[in-house]
Amino acid sequence: MSKRNSVATTANGGAVSKDAPSDGQPIFDKQKILLSSDTGHFSLVRAMHLADLITELNGACGILSVFTSMRYCLTSANPLLTEAEKLASHSTLYLALAFLPFGLFFDFMDGKVARWRKKSSMMGQELDSLADLISFGVAPAAAAFALGIRTPLDHLALAFFVLCGLTRLARFNVTVTAIPKDATGKAAYFEGTPIPTTLALDGMMAYWVSKGWIHENIPLGTWLAGTPFEFHPVVALFMIHGCLMVSKTIHIPKP
Repeated sequence: MSKRNSVATTANGGAVSKDAPSDGQPIFDKQKILLSSDTGHFSLVRAMHLADLITELNGACGILSVFTSMRYCLTSANPLLTEAEKLASHSTLYLALAFLPFGLFFDFMDGKVARWRKKSSMMGQELDSLADLISFGVAPAAAAFALGIRTPLDHLALAFFVLCGLTRLARFNVTVTAIPKDATGKAAYFEGTPIPTTLALDGMMAYWVSKGWIHENIPLGTWLAGTPFEFHPVVALFMIHGCLMVSKTIHIPKP
């Protein structure tokens, strides 16, 4: 859900600030100069704005969530665990899901800081989209896998969900200049549901964990069990959410 979109591009790819002069000449800021420089140590780090660093924290939350889901999978696969130890391992699942709201916090703050400091860039916009894909696309899919949504057809459905998030973010970056904006340069509405709305799925999975509805106890169970086409019907929720993200007709006003 990239919000730092006050920078457009010229026909030759130059960055133009929303405060650029009326003749349309590109304004090359310090970041663009540093990124295009052939010399200089740590020029990439020095080129990053404060908002970019906050976006990195969003991505870090998503990565840590994925790693925590993987850690739970390793723990739960141990056949020697007692029932008490299995219940205790649920805290690892909670932790994997808890990282994602923090990702949303940093996703919200990076746009606020960028507008406050009046420093937006194409790099910031791309970082924002990539971090969102990890935190609100890959991480929820990894958590669903950890909960037990693991059949081959489940894999395809979860991959579809992540790819819908990827496509939605790519579309936003391409069409952002055509979407009406307010005085601050913020887009007036979301086209399709924003990818952070996957936090609804995150909350749903946390509820399942609290009820013990994981693995063989996943709601609605497993259909066509024992066949190559077995799947968990709840995975349809992820597919529906993916379709909503790439919808062209849904316009949600930005708060």
